Amino acid sequence: MAKVKAPVTAAIRVLRQSGVAYEEHHYTYEERGGTAVSSRELGVPEHSVIKTLIMEDERRNPLVILMHGDEQVSTKELARSIGAKTVTPCAPDVANKHSGYMVGGTSPFGTRKQMPVYLEKTILDLPRIYINGGHRGFLVFMDPAELVRVLKPVLVTVKQ
Repeated sequence: MAKVKAPVTAAIRVLRQSGVAYEEHHYTYEERGGTAVSSRELGVPEHSVIKTLIMEDERRNPLVILMHGDEQVSTKELARSIGAKTVTPCAPDVANKHSGYMVGGTSPFGTRKQMPVYLEKTILDLPRIYINGGHRGFLVFMDPAELVRVLKPVLVTVKQ
């Protein structure tokens, strides 16, 4: 099997500039497959695959929320945690505009717009995580402490 050349995305540039130790993992992307497909393709627990979701508050201010692949975000609890009235997921075209990435390939690293990042705090209990590297079918494997060091997220408890 031929080695797949990793894309050099904005996320990869940020990881390299920040000195993050990571491993690249490619898989066959399936439209609307989500973290279930990436976990199946890579043979890893879905709980260790972290999804990057772009949402907006009631004023349409965008934000990033990082959540375990097998968990859902309680938007009510997220809104309460951040002092907003409501938080809703962005439509795919709006999420693409805010992040600079296509939905399915969204990374929290190197987003087009500077957005606040919120991290489900139980992610830090994992020894290593898989998170999108900025391209569909491309995850990076790293220590979750690197998320905190590079992104400086606000820790929240918002899983349903």
